This record gives sequence, structure tokens and C-alpha cells, in this order.
Amino acid sequence: MNEITEYQLVETCLQEKMDNDTTRCNLCLWRCKIAHGQRGFCQAHVNRNGTLYNLSYGILSSIDIDPIEDKPVKHYRPGTRVMSVGSYGCSFRCGGCHNLDISWGVEALDDLAKGESTEVWVTPQSLIDTALRAGVQGIAFTYSEPAVWLEYVIDVSKLAHKAGLYTVYVSNSYITDEALELAAPYIDVLCSDIKSMRDDFYQDICRPAKVKQVLHSIKKAHELGIHVETRTNIIPGKNDNPDEYYEIACWVRDNLGADSPWHITRFFPAYKLSHLPSTPESSLLEAEKAAKRAGLKNIYVYNDKGCDCAEENKPIEAYLNSSAEELHQIKKCAASCCGDEGVLLKKYEINETDKNEGSKL
Repeated sequence: MNEITEYQLVETCLQEKMDNDTTRCNLCLWRCKIAHGQRGFCQAHVNRNGTLYNLSYGILSSIDIDPIEDKPVKHYRPGTRVMSVGSYGCSFRCGGCHNLDISWGVEALDDLAKGESTEVWVTPQSLIDTALRAGVQGIAFTYSEPAVWLEYVIDVSKLAHKAGLYTVYVSNSYITDEALELAAPYIDVLCSDIKSMRDDFYQDICRPAKVKQVLHSIKKAHELGIHVETRTNIIPGKNDNPDEYYEIACWVRDNLGADSPWHITRFFPAYKLSHLPSTPESSLLEAEKAAKRAGLKNIYVYNDKGCDCAEENKPIEAYLNSSAEELHQIKKCAASCCGDEGVLLKKYEINETDKNEGSKL
């Protein structure tokens, strides 16, 4: 890995060149076909003259330090602490998302595309140095979907292992086999959602995923040797059927093992699901009962936890060995893939007529 010393776009690691400067991104199961000047669904990968680039490489939205149990992960290095980091962009648009600004990050990614961003940029080595100074034992990629900035995740994870740190990947598991195989040697733990066992739930809450795609990725991660723990957030009126609890638990038992942990978390109203009530405790206990009936041995119920969200909300500069002024300098791509103005997207490009008119003013 060649050390990148200033913000720039990094080529997307899994891209497939097609006709007419169109390129397919093979990181997540959208497999977006992206033309010049356009971005994929996640908004973090842009096509510039037939080559895909990751806008968010090294861009951090948040840092927090917490116990690994908060991810939630109970059966890997219990009692240790992780430095949780996130960026911007997601392969889902979940109706009940609590992390809209971070997970979707539309405004932040737009500013990066226009060369106007003041978001914090950190090299992989600097992030490792920060983790070591903080005295944590691992790094968790969370808050946003890790597949979206997989290039950075892998570069950081390689250095993390060299430094004796473990890595945690908190995901929706809407990821391609190719991406999972690429990341697997450097990922120690996968904490993944199983949101439902019904396609209509996924189509309603976080289209276009299908249950079999998500379950396939989770099982494949397990087969690749990654320690896997799963989580289901129970949403009233959406996935709170006792038969479905039992079906999820049976799938975990049959595909990950009866010892594999299943985390049952409470829904709290947010975004498009603000009209729904919080999950009643009775639903959580009903899910626990179904899991025991299915034969699962490690069931964890959270009456006060819905998502892995940053809690302290300290500014990022509080963790990094740098000043806020230095960290929040405007970011323009230092590579040669865009013009001096740093503009990357077709919708932000200035055409020659506009440039000429502007020069006359």
C-alpha cells in the first residue's frame, strides 16, 4: 500500500469497465452501472472518464470509543474497547434510520464532489496511531455501511493487524461475494443485521435487498472464517411476528450454529417511521422465547438499545493529534482526475459557455 498523504480520490477497488465510459461498481449488490460524471446509489463512488473513484477515502464523519459489547458483539474479546469510526454513504435508505446525516451523508458527499468539503481526512496510518494512543484493542467500522468505503477499510485493517489490533465490520450485509472475499482476510468480526425473513419488509424499509441475498452474505462471511454475530431490530407492525422470530432463530442455528449470538434490539421512532411506537418489552421477550425454542444458546435482549450510534459525540479533533483548524481545511482532490476547481460531477461542471460569460463579468 502506497501511503496517501493528502486528500484525493482513490480508484474503486472492484470496478468493471463497460462501453461508452460506463463502469459497473461491484462493491455492493446494487452493482450500479455509472456513466461519466455520475455517482452510484451510495453517492460515494463517481465515474470520471470511465474510471470509478471513491470520494470518501479517509473522510471521517465520527469517532467514538466504547466497549466491543456495544457494537453489539458479545463473544469476541469481551471486556476490550474499540475505536468506532464511520464515513458517509450507504447502500440502503432505511425508513427508520437514526444516522441519516452520517449514513446517507448526501450533503457531505456533495461537498466533496464540488471540492468544497471541510470534513476531516485521516490517513490509514494516522488512524492506527490514534487508536494506539487511545489504548483500544480494536477498530470498528460502523455508523455508515463499510462496503461503501471498502478501499479505506481494507487499508486500515491491514495496518491494524500489524499493530496488534482486531477489526469489527458492522454491516447490513448487502455486499457482493467479490467484496467480501477481498475484505475477509483483514476482518475479524462481522456484526450484521437480519432485519426480517420477508422480502416485502426489505422492499418496504430498505429496498432493493432480498432476504436470500443478505443471508447468503452472512453465511459466506462465516464460511470465510470471520466471527459472526447477528442482530434484529424489532419494529412494531413491521417485523414483530413471533413466527418470524422463530424463523430467524432457526436460520441462525442451522447456518451459523446454535452457539452463534443473536442480539434482539428495541426500535425507537425515527425518520419515516416516527409515527410508530417504541418496541414494547413484551415483543422483545417473545423473540427471546422463540429463540430458546429454536435451540439458540446465546440470546441477548436490549430494552434500551436500537442501533450502534456514536454516544459521546465529541468532535473528531478531540481524538486526533491535530488542531481543528488544520483538520477542517477545504478538501480538493490532489490527483489528476479532475480540474483545478475540484469539480467532479457532471451536474456541477461549468460548461465552456458559462466560463466565457463569467470571464466577461
